[in-house]
Amino acid sequence: MDRVNRVLGLRQPDLRIVLESVANAHNASAVLRTCDAAGLLQVDLIGSAEDPLAVNAAISTRADKWLNIRYHPTLGEAVSRLRAGGFLIAATHLGPDSVPYTHVDFTKPTAVVFGGEKDGISAEGLALADVKIKIPMFGMAQSLNLSVSAGIILYEAVRQRLLAGYFERPRLSPEELEEYLDRWSEI
Repeated sequence: MDRVNRVLGLRQPDLRIVLESVANAHNASAVLRTCDAAGLLQVDLIGSAEDPLAVNAAISTRADKWLNIRYHPTLGEAVSRLRAGGFLIAATHLGPDSVPYTHVDFTKPTAVVFGGEKDGISAEGLALADVKIKIPMFGMAQSLNLSVSAGIILYEAVRQRLLAGYFERPRLSPEELEEYLDRWSEI
């Protein structure tokens, strides 16, 4: 229970990952593992809750148990909810109008949108973004594995939040901490 309390006290409820059209359960499971390790509380998936992406327990190391996974039927709905919550929408994209991911202030509420493995983020996703971000690449291959990209960007957010003292005190309200403590103690 001490570990549960400690981990809950480190969760970052205003930092999110949104996965749009991710088809590979291996990749999605690895992203969930990274999200848990980085202290996220929630991950948003675009798709039907009736047809969820199967989580590979061996890859995720069951990190999905410690995350809220919210399904949205469309990216537009997800972005609308996130914006209503005050989130900046950062879409990952290698376009010429994208800025390096290190130029984003991740101490603000931020949702980072990743597209599918084959085609990347959709045109809708790009249009809905407040900012387009990229990981600079210097090789012939102009792509990284989804979980690697998520890890690079999330750990820049962690770095910024550590410097800002976000991990020094709980970011959840006492009521939220109690709610999650009850939920996690049943797992």
